[in-house]
Amino acid sequence: MTIPAAPLTPYRPRVFSGVQPTGNLHLGNYLGAIKRFVDLQDEHECVYCVVDMHAITLPQAPLELRRATREVAAAFIAAGIDPKKQIIFNQSQVSAHAELAWIFNCIARIGWLNRMTQFKEKAGKDRENASVGLYAYPTLMAADILAYRATHVPVGEDQKQHLELTRDIAQKFNFDFADRIRALGLESGEFFPLPEPLIAGPAPRVMSLRDGTKKMSKSDPSDYSRINLTDDADAIAQKVRKAKTDPEPLPGEVAGLAARPEAENLVTIFAALSGRETASILGEFGGGQFSTFKNALVDLAVEKLSPIGEEMRRLVDDASAIDAILLDGAERARALADPVLRQVREIMGFLGR
Repeated sequence: MTIPAAPLTPYRPRVFSGVQPTGNLHLGNYLGAIKRFVDLQDEHECVYCVVDMHAITLPQAPLELRRATREVAAAFIAAGIDPKKQIIFNQSQVSAHAELAWIFNCIARIGWLNRMTQFKEKAGKDRENASVGLYAYPTLMAADILAYRATHVPVGEDQKQHLELTRDIAQKFNFDFADRIRALGLESGEFFPLPEPLIAGPAPRVMSLRDGTKKMSKSDPSDYSRINLTDDADAIAQKVRKAKTDPEPLPGEVAGLAARPEAENLVTIFAALSGRETASILGEFGGGQFSTFKNALVDLAVEKLSPIGEEMRRLVDDASAIDAILLDGAERARALADPVLRQVREIMGFLGR
């Protein structure tokens, strides 16, 4: 039996974002994304996704993918996202993402995807051997967002191009099917919103604790290059104390951090964790020994991060509880995405369902 699509209705404000389950979440992931997700939930309806389908664009060990998926969900919750008020789920449990991604593959143009710089960076020199999924994953990202007709997306610098592609796809869909959209009851002829980037000030650029010229990364062979979100208080303190510095004292002014990447990185971390301005921090610690500043940073980092790590470890150890949260989130996500997909099918002229 064919289930008629619900009448087309205007979209409502909604935030969508996702994090790949790549394992070993660290301080950079927290300050650059997860902390912002927590802040957004107080003022917005939010849908937060562990994008496990994006992860398989590169080879994944199946058991590790499961572990990493649970770890990201645990990080969301431990950091302060309330899974009862907001939706937390993993992408592969909601089939609308994959189906809408195929439709968008037929809306997007080859030239648009050829301009995506991240494919070139991730595929490297051996592009002919890269998966089709790695090439086309920006259309899956568009489906992730537009399946919920999300109006706002918190993005970093590396994702702005993909959000522009999402807007292009939404605009082309609205243009190509405007008459059909109006005929089905939406007078504006615009079914999908053009999502806006949600920018709450510049995200802190967190660098390696061993080399201030490189981003903090899970792939760095040295565990002392990063603070993992699952680190306990002792590990956090040890890593901060061993972080690379230079022999000069901290400057009293922001301009004095130029050409001092390790000093700038530690001050940036302090500012992000404390919510203070860099100038204020340098006003307090400038001219003093690095050891004094590092001790203060140890206390701050342990205070802010060790409770998150403790809760993450507790949650990850209870896999059934995490799985239940993800299942509940997936059911609530489907309740939003499935009607959108039915309406898209109706707009395009598909029979059935």
